[in-house]
Amino acid sequence: MSSHSYKILVLDGYPKDHRKLLADHQGTLAGELYAKRLKAVSSKCEPTVLYPADEDCELPGGVALADVDGIVWTGSSLTIHDDKDPQVQRQIAFAQAAYEAQVPMFGSCWAAQMAVTAAGGRCAPSPRGREFGVARKIALNDAGRGHPMYAGKRSVFDGFTSHQDEITHVPPGAVVLASNNFSAVQAVDVTFRGGSFWAVQYHPEYDLHEIASLCRWRKEGLTAQGNFASVAEAEVFIDRLQDLHSDPGRSDLRWQLGIDDDVLNSDIRHLEVRNWLERKVFATL
Repeated sequence: MSSHSYKILVLDGYPKDHRKLLADHQGTLAGELYAKRLKAVSSKCEPTVLYPADEDCELPGGVALADVDGIVWTGSSLTIHDDKDPQVQRQIAFAQAAYEAQVPMFGSCWAAQMAVTAAGGRCAPSPRGREFGVARKIALNDAGRGHPMYAGKRSVFDGFTSHQDEITHVPPGAVVLASNNFSAVQAVDVTFRGGSFWAVQYHPEYDLHEIASLCRWRKEGLTAQGNFASVAEAEVFIDRLQDLHSDPGRSDLRWQLGIDDDVLNSDIRHLEVRNWLERKVFATL
């Protein structure tokens, strides 16, 4: 087996103030979480976390995009269609440069929106509000069933999620791979300027603890949206998520929360990440 290590840039899409808020609510910083997941999927990954929303973000000294084997984008609390926000525009420019450098890209949520926006597509607020917790019945279409990102995946599955913007217009060179009743685009493969970006609207990198932390942060908004009858009810939900995270074998909580191995089994949950690494990153040498 090759001992070669692969340089992966992990782009944490959160702005600095929201990274603090996430940590304050007991969540793992998005870049750190993805770096941890990449190393769990393969010891060959050598991730470096960058914060492209920050004005002072630069590649590590002596490293050019051409030296990087792959780029992974995290989620973000920003709004991709806010064309006046420099924190957004810096990231779009970075994605366009990565396309041109033909570094293979992958990512979750914000990543799917970034993949299409940087290539000329469009996103908008979802008319259904925030899809939160578990995205139900994500269904692969014909293109998805034949796509290497989904090799070994069931045709219909659930995935962790938290988003209120969604892809509305895909650009030329984009192929939609999956959808559900909430969002017409739950996964996309974008080719632009010779570069490749596989992205999903859901979060393979999350676990129940991270969803509980996001719910702790978003509980007032989720209650106002109608996910919970009260903030107190949201807090009960958070406790159940944490309890199941601590003991994934609790059949009572699995049943009450409607959660199964699609999201609890890391081999199933991380399959898209593994397939991207094996087909787009490790296969390049």
